[in-house]
Amino acid sequence: MKSRDTLVRLKRFQVEEKRRRLSQIEMMIAEFNRMAAELDREIASEEQKSGIKDVAHYAYSTYARAARARRDNLLHSADELKGQLEEAKALYDQACEDLNKAQALEGRDKTPSPSELAREVSGFGVLRGARA
Repeated sequence: MKSRDTLVRLKRFQVEEKRRRLSQIEMMIAEFNRMAAELDREIASEEQKSGIKDVAHYAYSTYARAARARRDNLLHSADELKGQLEEAKALYDQACEDLNKAQALEGRDKTPSPSELAREVSGFGVLRGARA
């Protein structure tokens, strides 16, 4: 039974680890999207100041061009993270399923069978009778 307890603890740890990984990926995606939105505002502000919104124009702001490249990189990274998020969700679901199986095995081991209950009850009666 001790090995079952260890197995359940291991599975719980694995589920918690997968949940943390999911949370980290989701936070990174949200942060990248927030930073991209901030860069969009800065690009719009820079274009407003310079009066040139055409990226191909020779006098287009260097800062706005660099900010666009950075924003595009962030959005690309966020898209890649979304793929990792799907994989992490599948691994999390599998870990939860494994934990449920281990808990079911542990519960089955801890629940005494009717014959074991009968032996315990009869053994208790014999011991009790021996004391009296």
